[in-house]
Amino acid sequence: MAMVDAERLAALVATIFERAGCDGDEARRIGHYLTEANLTGHDSHGVARVPRYVDWLKEGRVEAGKSVTAIVDTPAITVLDGHYGFGQTVGPQAVRIGIAKAKQHGLAAVALRKAGHLGRIGDFAEMAAAEGLVSIHFVNVVGSILVAPYGGVDRRLSTAPYCIGVPRPGAPPLLLDFATSLVAEGKVLVASLGGKPIPPDALISPNGTKSGDPAILYGPYASGPGPRDPMNGPGAIRAFGEHKGSGLAFMCEILGGALTGAGTTGPDKRFCNGMMSIYIDPKVVDPDGFFPAECTDYVAYYKSARPVEAGGEVLVPGEAELRSRAKKLKDGVPLSDGTWDAIAATAREVGVGDNVIKAALR
Repeated sequence: MAMVDAERLAALVATIFERAGCDGDEARRIGHYLTEANLTGHDSHGVARVPRYVDWLKEGRVEAGKSVTAIVDTPAITVLDGHYGFGQTVGPQAVRIGIAKAKQHGLAAVALRKAGHLGRIGDFAEMAAAEGLVSIHFVNVVGSILVAPYGGVDRRLSTAPYCIGVPRPGAPPLLLDFATSLVAEGKVLVASLGGKPIPPDALISPNGTKSGDPAILYGPYASGPGPRDPMNGPGAIRAFGEHKGSGLAFMCEILGGALTGAGTTGPDKRFCNGMMSIYIDPKVVDPDGFFPAECTDYVAYYKSARPVEAGGEVLVPGEAELRSRAKKLKDGVPLSDGTWDAIAATAREVGVGDNVIKAALR
């Protein structure tokens, strides 16, 4: 297990992407957002994705230096084309547009199509919450067919993330952020590289057998930092929550994919994310100021539930991420040897020296 300083890890990732062809600002954004995912405990959307992002850039599946352009622009609604740019660039651009419209009109909807991998959607909800706005995000992954719907064994869904952020004056936001699959594909990737194992029922084989073996998704693969292609495996990830999670994933495909114009997932489609986001200004909905105090009271009531286990605790959405960030900023970001070796190998491929790579370690 490698223990890496968060600031130096972000700097290393930025150096990798600058050497790979991104300008300095974009490279630093990618480094920041991928490292932030690890800090919050979402390793599936963190630096383990560096080798894959670099490969996508080389293959032209994601493009450096892109900005969103508006296809539709009304006072409350914007439809944006991300031109397959890095999600860490076009995603925040789309969110800033939604924030500006909601602060002006009280409500806004932003449809983003053809974005590169957007990463941790919670980053965007946190951006909105920092401006005092509630936000809701429906996301799909075009061209990524990984998840079997409830009652089936064949892949028909992407991991279809869903996220809600709620601001709290003087307190961290409430933040619900999850893939509608039982685990994100990135968590299977991390497990395949020697990191935290996935649950033993997270995957499903063509014969209906449940499994926690990453080879069900990737097919046979060599140990170490070699490539993992989820299209090579015979099985699928399961949707979480039986019919409820499968239904929510379906609606993320419809709203994040079909409604935005990105398209629903399916074979022979270019990889991209679609995201339908709704932004609400609580001050407009709630002129009497009832909302903040009611949230505070309900959080206290919710957390007062007796824990199942002695010494346990009931957490509100976003609390685990907040604690994870504080701990890892203090102690460092733990990465499995396989993940670290894969990042180091990618760094060397783009010309980063070993002295720079080793400097990131604590």
